[in-house]
Amino acid sequence: MLRGARVGSQLPRVRSVPAYLSSSGPEAIDLAAKAGLHLDPWQKTVLTDALGETDDHRWSAFEVCCFVPRQNGKGGVLEARVLAGLFLFGEKLILWSAHEVKTTDEAYLRIKQLIEENPSFHRRVKRYWQAHGEKGIELKSGARLRFVARTGRSGRGFSGDVIILDEAQELTASQIKAIFSTMSTRPNPQVWYTGTPPENPGAWIYGVKADGERGKARLAYFDWGLELDLADKDLLTRMADRDLWYQANPALGIRITEQFCEDELSRLKDGFAPERLGVWLPRVEDVKLWQVITEAAWSAVLDVQSTPLDPVAFSLDVSPDRDLGAIGLAARRDDGLRHVEITDQRDGVGWMLGRAVELHDRWNPVTFAVDEGGPAGSLIEPMRQAGLPVTTMSGREVAQAYGQFHDAVKNRTLRQRGQRELYDALAGAETRDIGDGMRAWGRRSSDVPLPALVTATNALWALETAAVWLDGSLMA
Repeated sequence: MLRGARVGSQLPRVRSVPAYLSSSGPEAIDLAAKAGLHLDPWQKTVLTDALGETDDHRWSAFEVCCFVPRQNGKGGVLEARVLAGLFLFGEKLILWSAHEVKTTDEAYLRIKQLIEENPSFHRRVKRYWQAHGEKGIELKSGARLRFVARTGRSGRGFSGDVIILDEAQELTASQIKAIFSTMSTRPNPQVWYTGTPPENPGAWIYGVKADGERGKARLAYFDWGLELDLADKDLLTRMADRDLWYQANPALGIRITEQFCEDELSRLKDGFAPERLGVWLPRVEDVKLWQVITEAAWSAVLDVQSTPLDPVAFSLDVSPDRDLGAIGLAARRDDGLRHVEITDQRDGVGWMLGRAVELHDRWNPVTFAVDEGGPAGSLIEPMRQAGLPVTTMSGREVAQAYGQFHDAVKNRTLRQRGQRELYDALAGAETRDIGDGMRAWGRRSSDVPLPALVTATNALWALETAAVWLDGSLMA
């Protein structure tokens, strides 16, 4: 590790901790050291406060939240907590989850290495397993550590004495509701939230931030992020202040260098504020979410295993400023219900024609639907020249597509896999009046980009319009 004359602040800007009589933190710190995991002072502080105990030997903090910029070492705190749970506290089931599979993969490999390299730990292991998208470690005592990615929008199956929710900025209210319901019978449960400031100013985690700053009971809260005005015209100049770097990064001078921060600032510009200084966007408290279709209705049509059957229909859409494009798919399922998903959502538009050709070659779809009056209308002629089957949609047909999609969700004749692109779009979507009592998705009136939602809607219309299902056969 790099150690210079100056080290980042070992105390967070915000620290709110429930009172405790004693702490198992020092024991967990010593155990980690035996595994070769030597914690920084700030990591020891978090672990000591988080493992504080009341007079009945229960955790004083049911929830623990730690927000610190990337690469500072929050993973080390979690690793020490997990090792203590397995080898010290006798916790029977620990679950470590993250939004992305690669994050859980990395966590699993780190813990596995720490255990394998310590003979006294390794001999207590019954097995390490990797199967069906899940990884884990089981001890001979029966204690288990599971690593899972949070696919879908719920927390079904997320149960344990300890649940670690890494990348907590991506959590949704429905996931938390499901997760908490699984912990009600645990004798001494604990939930950990770790991550970085969310890109969505309406994210669920803002509520935890507010609770931490007001000192909510049973919540241990640590936040190294700074409070800066992101609208300040002199923000770039302000962020060049090295004192700010040291305030927000406890590992600066240990495993992060000033040179790295300089390079990061020159490359990220305004993005340096959330990434390296932990600055949160102002919370959008007055945004009305789920105005068109409720979150409960969308969750009711969730099926993470939903599988489309041939033939399929696609649709393309582009945001009004043309900085985001999406391709959606609709198909029938073997139970007769309809399936929608997003195959792609990427920056810009230049990739879309080539990707459409790839999808055509793979799926041989009945059509690609495009709103001729929308931003994606410019793609119609190039698609036809490329030999793709294109169905153009008039304003009236766009309204019909909206109605079909809305009714399919309400009547539960549609299934979706819980993709974040669709969830975020639907949560912030608004509609627009296109005359004669007809409505459609409002690209410009919505506070979130809608290409994903528009493509799913229009692909479903294309599927229903282009073909009639009769006796299990497709009749053109």
